Amino acid sequence: MPVRVNPNKAESQMTLASARSVSDEKQPGWLGRRTRLERYLILAATTVMFIVVALAISLAAVIYGYQSGIFKQNALTQPDGPCLNKGCVTAAAILIKSMDESVDPCEDFFEFACGGFLNSTIIPDDKTTISRFSEISDELQQKLRILVEAEVDPNEPGFSQMVKNLYKSCMNTTKIKEQGLEPLKNILRQMGGWPVLEGNAWDPSGFEWTHNVYINRQLGYSLDYIFDFSVSSNIKNSSNRIIDIDQPPLGMPSRKYMLKGFNNSDVQAYYNYQISMAVLLGADRARAERELKESLEFEIEIANYSLPKEERRNASKLYNKMTIGELQAKVPEIPWLEYINNVLAPFHRVTTEEPVVVNVPDYVKKLGQLLNRTPKRVIANYMLWRAAAASVAYLSEDARNIQLEYSKKLVGKETREPRWKECMGTISRSLSHGVGSMYARKFFKKDAKLAADSMVTFIRNEFEKILQTLDWMDPLTRKRALAKAKAITPHIAYPPELLMNNKLAELYDGLVITDGELLENMRNLTIFGTDYSFKRLREKVDKKDWRNHGAAAVVNAFYSPLENSIQFPAGILQGIFFEPNRPNYMNYAAIGYVMGHEITHGFDDTGRQFDANGDLRDWWEKPTQDRFLKKTECIIHQYGNYSAPEVNLNLNGINTQGENIADNGGIKEAYFAYEEWMRLYGEEKRLPSLPYSPKQLFWISAANVWCSKYRPETLKLRILTGAHSPARFRVNGPFSNIKEFAKDWKCPANSPMNPSKRCSVW
Repeated sequence: MPVRVNPNKAESQMTLASARSVSDEKQPGWLGRRTRLERYLILAATTVMFIVVALAISLAAVIYGYQSGIFKQNALTQPDGPCLNKGCVTAAAILIKSMDESVDPCEDFFEFACGGFLNSTIIPDDKTTISRFSEISDELQQKLRILVEAEVDPNEPGFSQMVKNLYKSCMNTTKIKEQGLEPLKNILRQMGGWPVLEGNAWDPSGFEWTHNVYINRQLGYSLDYIFDFSVSSNIKNSSNRIIDIDQPPLGMPSRKYMLKGFNNSDVQAYYNYQISMAVLLGADRARAERELKESLEFEIEIANYSLPKEERRNASKLYNKMTIGELQAKVPEIPWLEYINNVLAPFHRVTTEEPVVVNVPDYVKKLGQLLNRTPKRVIANYMLWRAAAASVAYLSEDARNIQLEYSKKLVGKETREPRWKECMGTISRSLSHGVGSMYARKFFKKDAKLAADSMVTFIRNEFEKILQTLDWMDPLTRKRALAKAKAITPHIAYPPELLMNNKLAELYDGLVITDGELLENMRNLTIFGTDYSFKRLREKVDKKDWRNHGAAAVVNAFYSPLENSIQFPAGILQGIFFEPNRPNYMNYAAIGYVMGHEITHGFDDTGRQFDANGDLRDWWEKPTQDRFLKKTECIIHQYGNYSAPEVNLNLNGINTQGENIADNGGIKEAYFAYEEWMRLYGEEKRLPSLPYSPKQLFWISAANVWCSKYRPETLKLRILTGAHSPARFRVNGPFSNIKEFAKDWKCPANSPMNPSKRCSVW
């Protein structure tokens, strides 16, 4: 059950990464450098005890320094001695614990920077991954928990009461247990009955799949089990909206799973999940095995007709505009005009002249033929299974435990997270603006926004310098690229409207959330979100609408090609990404990289297809475009040749190329931006107890942001379905492509981190 209250926004999700440092200080050779124990142990104490003592001594020095007036405002940029303020001591401790200095950084920099983290981290049973990203997210959730568990004040804003009510309904496991499966059973009956439960009593003469979609619309379930239907920005005229028809999301994470066939172990886990849920709801097991196999084979056919991700990167290929009348002629098996008017009701009524964009015409054509030859019972079993599956997370534990068994197979997760964490995730996704407003008012430090504004300026300037010096770009394309780069709109932390109660009241007007039944609340959210989207079909797109950038309590960053904007929510401007009381080489290596990464997304293989106004338009001269594509081929082959031995899989260089291009460009821009900052403000101090120059500490900090450990099942899922490369390759890949890295670490020629052939796009 998708809960989409947020406005439409094309965005690029990222996870973390970084870039560069500065200082010509000579570094000791690797054979001559002492080990961590040799540096730290004064007596024969354990490493852990030593770190505690070292931190105590450093903190004492900080206290003494402040009392005696030693530390001035320019303490971070004085070249003599290490930085000993609290921020530097804390940062040093984190890096020391994360590193494995027995590894040669020129052989495997990820292992050098994160080996200690990998060796000491045990993934809890309720998690699939441990990363710096998840650590900050956990801290943010703890802060939000304080806010949402506070008693409701009758005078507090309505949006805040709504957030607390949704959380209460999620946490009320006593009521959820008392209701058991009845809420879902009632819904299935309203949908005409799940045939596998109804048995011979189910009457196919009363079923039409289109009517079930209309029922889903009214009950707060997805419309997208047969094909995806949405109202979205017209990508060739992004100030307007248009109806969009696409292939549907599937019940498994990717079509790649289903293409392995019914007997594949992962597909079998999905099949057993269906059977177990049907039996729990009252189905006969033998019937469930027989009928749900048929409906799963129907879904596998849908997967086969769908376009693979590798072929969905060309936005022009997916833009097939036609009228409803023309679509009806191409696919006569589906009553398009009736269907569209029913799902848009009561907001709009269209005619056969209404334009629509059909992303994959071949899919829709084959779908019409498939629907014609498939028995109604099979289609009904498939559609009602999908509705049942969408409800499981909000039901009693007997149903949720069946879902957990399926999750174990796909992602390796042994137990569920604590209930409060699950509920925090639910409210954060469903009421992101309300939660973001509560977080921003209580916890956000405004100095982070000022620093981020400055960093964006530095990093954008460096990207523009890169554009001006590229030898493969012709003058006309360069001029257009510079215009697009200058037109990028940054959205940092949160919009001021997020703190205005009247604006949030307008946003959530008409939404009803009580502290009663959780499933009913979630259905209300889906109805509200669908209404919100569909009723805006005739409205002009306001690309600076604050509602597009109001999800502040998020540890992530985004680029929108349709807005040509970058967004850095308040949630990411903290912790490992940004701290005001540590050297700037760490901040540029963390949030600075993220900024460069998102800027570069505007010029990756998909972002480059959109112009400065956010419209899909070919603004490249043909020779320059050909040279760009040649350079992206290098990236595709480089990453496609990386292998994850834990799961015996190579990365997908095509599906990850956009993120890999952004990683490589972002790290370079952050490196050069920090170099410019240092030229203006001076060289910064080193960190205590770490014998590395500011340049080298930049790279260590950059890599440290990516320290991550995955369960094998999760790593497999990431490689098969994800747009991002696993963390190891997001460090070693981009770093090895930048000659400044090899210079800073004095890496021998042809070593893994200083290869003879490098890939570079931006």
